[in-house]
Amino acid sequence: MDSQFKSILSNLRMLAIREGIANLTLESICERLNISPEILGKYVKNERELVTRVLDFERSSFMEIFDEFDFEGMNAIDILLIVSREIASRYYDVTPTISVMLKERFPKIYQLHFQKRSDFIFKKIQINLQKGISQGMYRDDLSIELVSRLYMSRLIDIHNEEIFPSDQFSFETIYEVMIDNFVRSLATTEGLKYFELKRSKKSKPIK
Repeated sequence: MDSQFKSILSNLRMLAIREGIANLTLESICERLNISPEILGKYVKNERELVTRVLDFERSSFMEIFDEFDFEGMNAIDILLIVSREIASRYYDVTPTISVMLKERFPKIYQLHFQKRSDFIFKKIQINLQKGISQGMYRDDLSIELVSRLYMSRLIDIHNEEIFPSDQFSFETIYEVMIDNFVRSLATTEGLKYFELKRSKKSKPIK
């Protein structure tokens, strides 16, 4: 994906999150983003294609986190904290808020995107659990399959506007609490000490 289209998609996602998608058309998008129809037309021919590319961008932006960091020999808890930090810093590019908005209007596109995103996250959390158990950070009596599914369920819930209205709870706060509860529910004594140490370092003011 070239840099121009990447910038268009990123700006479009920011616009949609702030104002919704009800009144967004190809024409209004060009007007709001100050780009010509010809420029947008280089990349997409219709609304359905644009929706597909917006959701593809969401998944690829999330996957980039795992390409940019070498998690191979890293502590499992550190990986969770780094991914949490990166998701917060790339919120507009990676949040599924927009995909939820598109669910009713484009159910088939949404379902394909949701399955691909879920499969990727599910595999990554399973790897993290296996790593954490082998490192002594997580308990060895855990069901990796069950815990992974519970994690996915929580992840879906935090994007439910009826449960967590965005005007009352920021995504960063909700996700941080979710990760905190998640780690505490499966950490060993050693893992919990390590987690507390990392959290205390994070909360210390910079002098």
